[in-house]
Amino acid sequence: MPHTHSPISTDRRTWIRSCAATIGAAALANLPLEQRAKAQVATEPTQGKDPSWIDAHVHVWPAVDQAYPLAPGFQADVVQPASFTPDTLFQHCRPCGVERIVLIQMNFFGFDNRYMLDAIAKYPGVFSGVAVIDHERPDLRRTMSTMRDQGVRGYRLYATADNVAKWQSSPSIQSMFRYGADLGQSMCMLSDPEALEGIERLCERNPQTSVVIDHFSRIGMRTPPTDDQLDLLCKLAKSPRVSVKTSAFYALGKKTPPYTDLLPMIRRLLDAFGPDRLMWASDCPYQVEAPHTYDASIALIRDHLDNVSDGDREYLLRKTAERVFFS
Repeated sequence: MPHTHSPISTDRRTWIRSCAATIGAAALANLPLEQRAKAQVATEPTQGKDPSWIDAHVHVWPAVDQAYPLAPGFQADVVQPASFTPDTLFQHCRPCGVERIVLIQMNFFGFDNRYMLDAIAKYPGVFSGVAVIDHERPDLRRTMSTMRDQGVRGYRLYATADNVAKWQSSPSIQSMFRYGADLGQSMCMLSDPEALEGIERLCERNPQTSVVIDHFSRIGMRTPPTDDQLDLLCKLAKSPRVSVKTSAFYALGKKTPPYTDLLPMIRRLLDAFGPDRLMWASDCPYQVEAPHTYDASIALIRDHLDNVSDGDREYLLRKTAERVFFS
């Protein structure tokens, strides 16, 4: 009769797993921070896992070289830090449970989205993209369609008050909004509070187009937020396809971790938009410049936002960004 091992009880298996996890955690804790992050990334497979959290706003770029040149008018000294690659990003985000990321094209590459698109292709299923394109190009729809096939789910628009005023009568911008609605791509507004009334008119004119407001419309970035500014942002909630990123905490309010001074503004937006139209984002690499950290950013929503259900928190940390940028 063949020899067989005695079955291990469920309780004993649980105890063994617990011991292994404790020993592994202790070993990691003794490593320097950078080595610990790399070890965690290397030992935590992403395939087949729960999708975990999504960071809805990150910039990546390589060291300046001939392969990815800067756009005309930009010099290398504007690129700070000198590089921030996907591998560097993973060291910050994966230990915090963030598995998917929305990449935002950097302005110093102009309309050359190749580095972002190359990153999307290199890591299938990990990245979605927000590109910058010339809305006046004659092949606009074909370009947007091709970019959708490459993983682009939105376009960054620099929504100053002057630009938004011009867009009201711009046939090419109206076409871009219309094509975005057809192709399932969002118009992502890096806006100032002064532009919100004009954005409201654009949304009313294009009710089928998804619009995303970055960084609370930068309310509280230069001066303390006011009720009037928040009223203008909250008025956009009447357009059902508008979402807002609760992001860039390092640059808003007191600009100091743990950023709890921003919680009243987040709760105000929750009341107006609901959790299914808000999404958290870090705005790396700027969020990881000392004294700021990646964990401090996600912790504001994960740990400090009280009186919301776990289901609502999942919308802020995953489900809204998943619907807008990964569908």
